[in-house]
This record gives sequence, structure tokens and C-alpha cells, in this order.
Amino acid sequence: MRGTQGKLAEIVELKKKYDFRLLVDDAHGFGGMGPTGAGTGEAQGCQDGIDLYFSTFAKSMASIGAFISGNTDVIEYLKYNMRSQIFAKSLPMPLVLGDLKRLELLRNKPELRTKMWSIVHALQGGLRERGFDLGDTNTMVTPVFLHGTQNEAGNLIIDLRENYDIFCSVVVYPVVPKGVMMIRLIPTAAHSLEDVEETLNAFSACALKLKAKKYESAYAAAV
Repeated sequence: MRGTQGKLAEIVELKKKYDFRLLVDDAHGFGGMGPTGAGTGEAQGCQDGIDLYFSTFAKSMASIGAFISGNTDVIEYLKYNMRSQIFAKSLPMPLVLGDLKRLELLRNKPELRTKMWSIVHALQGGLRERGFDLGDTNTMVTPVFLHGTQNEAGNLIIDLRENYDIFCSVVVYPVVPKGVMMIRLIPTAAHSLEDVEETLNAFSACALKLKAKKYESAYAAAV
């Protein structure tokens, strides 16, 4: 949620002392983290210590569905004991073929991942230079922390969408403390440095409006 990585390397190290299996849900890491995009475990040098690896096709692959990978015996066990899930939620074949093509692109076009990270660094660096609080993110997920009411949060993201052509999600209480709003930006390889500059300018303008209490009215975002 905040863009921070789990302490996977430290947890894997504990397996030397304790007998347990490690399950990792790496929704944002798969495709973007690590030298080959294999995920957060690869980025931290401990991918082989992960026993079951979960991720989604909805992030780096821009599709739907998800996958589980692990030891053959465990995967076979899941197949035979999760029949209701497997048969009720199987992906249509056109999506499977599309996902296979996306996997091929992730493997064979590292320049896409390089481009994505260049956009990430430009966006996060630019926001920090303009005084925005991004917390302690160390991934491509870019949270922007602002202060205001839930009503102001709603008006602010409507303003971004309707007047600046920027779509993003906002998180409010109880996920974050009262009076705090967390706007989440997900930069991608499809973005350009021009997109980054427009986003920076939009956030600067909206921050000034927020400070001036222009989002307090229920109709603030429309004017």
C-alpha cells in the first residue's frame, strides 16, 4: 500500500532456525522488481527461499487473473483440493494466450522495465523536489500523503481526473489516520517524461487549492 517492500531476505534467513514455508503475495513486484523482473524476492536476492509465490496478471501484465508457483507436489495438491476455485474461475483461453504473450514481452524486452523505472525516478524525484511527502516507498508504487478531510480527498481526485486528465486512487481513514489522504500513483513504461511534468504541475496546483480550502465544498471539483 505504501510502496515499501517486505523484509523477505530476513524472513528467509529465519528458515534456517525455524521449520516453516514462506508464501509471498508479490502483486506489484512481479514484472517490475529485480534484474529480470522476477519479483521482490529476486530484487532482494532470496527468490529461491520462497516456497509459494503468488502474483496477479492485473499489474505489470495489464490483464486479469493470477497465478501460484511453487514445488510440483504442492501445486498438484492445490489442483486436487481447490477444484471449486479452479473450475469456477478459470481464465478464458483468449486471455491465457494474451497473458503468455505478455510474459514473453516481460522476459524478452527488458527495455520496457528500464523505461518504467526511468519514469518512476523522474516522478518520485520531481514530487519530492516540490515538497510532497512520499513516505518511505522503495518501489514503483508512488503514494502521495496530503492532509484534509474525506470530502476534500474526494474533490481533489475528481479535480485531477476531470480538469487535469489524471486518474489515480485515494485512500482515506481507516486505512490511514484521520485527516490524512494517500493518493496512489502507478507510473508505467507507457508514460512519458511529458506525462510526468504534467502530473507534477497538476499536483502542485491541487496542493495549492487544498491549502486554500477550495475542496471543502461538495461542488468544489466542478469549478
